[in-house]
Amino acid sequence: MKAQKIPDILTPRLALIAITPACVRSEQTNDGQLGRLADAQVTAAWPPEHWEPHVFDLLLTRYGADPADVGWNRYIAVRNPDGARTLIGTLGGFRRLEKPGECEVGYSVLPDFQRQGYATEGMLAFLGFVFEDRSMETVVAQTFSSLPASIRVMEKLGMTFVGPGYEEGTILYRRERRKQATP
Repeated sequence: MKAQKIPDILTPRLALIAITPACVRSEQTNDGQLGRLADAQVTAAWPPEHWEPHVFDLLLTRYGADPADVGWNRYIAVRNPDGARTLIGTLGGFRRLEKPGECEVGYSVLPDFQRQGYATEGMLAFLGFVFEDRSMETVVAQTFSSLPASIRVMEKLGMTFVGPGYEEGTILYRRERRKQATP
């Protein structure tokens, strides 16, 4: 039985492509199949910072525990005018099991594509996906105070600083679901 294709999340410039277990295994083994699996070009600069073996293990564990987690982590691909796509980073989130209703998000973009608005554009689209899940009330993100560009992305996403992060040395930003006014 073939796995169901998860639709891309599209923005004017980007395609957010679901990271599947097959993609993760391809990256673990460096088998050269990632471009085919993601239907995108993979440059020599791949992978982005913090896209490390422990992340692959975490994703596979989460996907094994709950196949519905596939789709919550995405490759960021620039959509080129000729129809080709080039992987430029990753973004995604995890439903925090210890804090129901909270999703932690993160992102990383290859250096040649930073400071061009891709992280903000992709994350805004991803937050729309997160809040489609009516059980999600809060989105949080952690960063280091020494990363002003990352902090600026969080601020552009409507997140506010709340204090120390969950991991040592990090700071935490939060955004609540926008409540709809009732007539």
